[in-house]
Amino acid sequence: MTSTTRRAALRGTALTAALALSLTACGGGSGSPEDVDAAVEDGGTLTVWAWEPTLEQVAEDFETANPGVTVELANVGTGNDQYTALQNAISAGSGVPDVAQVEYYALPQFALSESFADVSDLGAADLDGTFSPGPWASVQPQGEGVFGLPMDSGPMAMFYNADVFEAAGVEVPTTWDEFVEAGRALRAYDPDTYITNDTGDAGFTTSLIWQAGGQPFTADGTDVTVDLADEGSQRFADLWQTMVGEDLVAPISSWSDEWFQALSGGQVASLVTGAWMPANLMSGAPDAAGSWRVAPMPQWDEGASVTAENGGSALSVTEASEQKELAYAFLEYATTGEGAQTRVDQGAFPATVEQLESDEFLSATPDYFGGQAINEVLAQSSADVVDGFQYLPYQVYANSVFNDTVGQAYVGDETIADGLGAWQQDIVSYGEEQGFGVTAR
Repeated sequence: MTSTTRRAALRGTALTAALALSLTACGGGSGSPEDVDAAVEDGGTLTVWAWEPTLEQVAEDFETANPGVTVELANVGTGNDQYTALQNAISAGSGVPDVAQVEYYALPQFALSESFADVSDLGAADLDGTFSPGPWASVQPQGEGVFGLPMDSGPMAMFYNADVFEAAGVEVPTTWDEFVEAGRALRAYDPDTYITNDTGDAGFTTSLIWQAGGQPFTADGTDVTVDLADEGSQRFADLWQTMVGEDLVAPISSWSDEWFQALSGGQVASLVTGAWMPANLMSGAPDAAGSWRVAPMPQWDEGASVTAENGGSALSVTEASEQKELAYAFLEYATTGEGAQTRVDQGAFPATVEQLESDEFLSATPDYFGGQAINEVLAQSSADVVDGFQYLPYQVYANSVFNDTVGQAYVGDETIADGLGAWQQDIVSYGEEQGFGVTAR
């Protein structure tokens, strides 16, 4: 799909969402836990759209535990590709799955357009305390209703190549100022070595603003406020402008073959990213086994201990499903109890407190990370996520134009602060075009 076509598709998705928005979208659903139990007894066939591979075993186990239930698991694309397909099906009124995987940043768009069902009354309201605070807040986009159950989470930490840091005589940074200094030292040690990579990433940017205490996006129904010049945004812009301006970040796009090669060879010596990263390092950079370690996320203020989420997704029941009770039963199985443990056993990072606090999980010492108990660091990060961050009701569109605005600071004379300003203008204009009441600060 070309960028023009992709943006047009996303624009259509957000338009449909905006037209359907209602201030009463957040509210109680229908049905009860007893109805869920009855639906499981009756059986049926569920269609689940998801790209997460650990769900394959979960689906098989759910069928085994519940004779008469069939789960048809389909991967129709990841991220934006699935969202476009999902919105097309919703608009057409046919072919909509019963359950859909959706990333936290994209969930508000479908929840507020009433495309996802509020599953509070089916039992979700009783799960408060089951999940870590960040993911649990993310499935309640405006604080009312529950529009999915968290499947995993991405509390951030610093993954680093200990061999490279030791060879260069560089201490692992505990603050972002120290991170800049470490970046300079690594470049001085070897001009082909960078502390990290970045070519412009909306998720990374919003996560660092989140950790810095920024609130660039707030939404109340169809009323939206955008402030990409708040204190947190400014702190990020100032620091990252130094990183980009001094050529301290490798100009390599994440998830490319070049990126994995640089992670394997030590040319990219660290990543500040979500807790889902270990499995990707193990599979994508196997030659670096034993060299990598995990440290707490660098802090904006010395002595602080606050983090943010980066990535992660939920499973949601679609409003179009005629089997909401059975669909919810699958959600609860896949995200709590046995289903959650099955996914953790396959390398997923949990959103459930039970798994996050279990001795088995915390004491795991993978050889890839030199026998370090990395989950102790990652679980602490999950507990330290700053509360209250919101995404836009059309964050999918906003992220799609990030490289047209902020991304220009990586390839031209624009500053990151200028790019954030341009991103805000685009976000505000687009929201107004789609019928949102947008306030720019």
